[in-house]
Amino acid sequence: MLGWVIACHNDSAQELLDRLEKQFGPQTQCRAINFWQGLSSNMLSRMMCDALHQTDSGDGVIFLTDKSGEAPYRTAALMSHKHPSCEVISGISYSLLEKMLPLRTTLDSAAFRDAVMALGEEGVSSLWHQQQKNPPFVLLHDLYSS
Repeated sequence: MLGWVIACHNDSAQELLDRLEKQFGPQTQCRAINFWQGLSSNMLSRMMCDALHQTDSGDGVIFLTDKSGEAPYRTAALMSHKHPSCEVISGISYSLLEKMLPLRTTLDSAAFRDAVMALGEEGVSSLWHQQQKNPPFVLLHDLYSS
């Protein structure tokens, strides 16, 4: 089963998780990280790192964030590059989480990411898809070679 780390501003992450658990029961391998104004980026990183390790059973972890480019998203992006089978999704909503919930047990992280994007929800993106639009800079020739 894929682990979920829901990371959002203020208390939105906990509210989303509480709502999921009220409707569907306890969610194993799922943690909420609330990013409050004034919380240091170091503390956010530590909280998200702890959540990553608590939710990862070896199948992978999906970071679910509220806003692309904001602190929870950036922290998740940095962490995903260091851990295999991690994906970062931004622009989440409760209705999207409801649709994604059954996929946690049947898909690997990359297939999960693609399935979320195939839903075509407005404002939803993934780090991987963003990187495909803007590939890393590559030198076409070496200026210093003879």
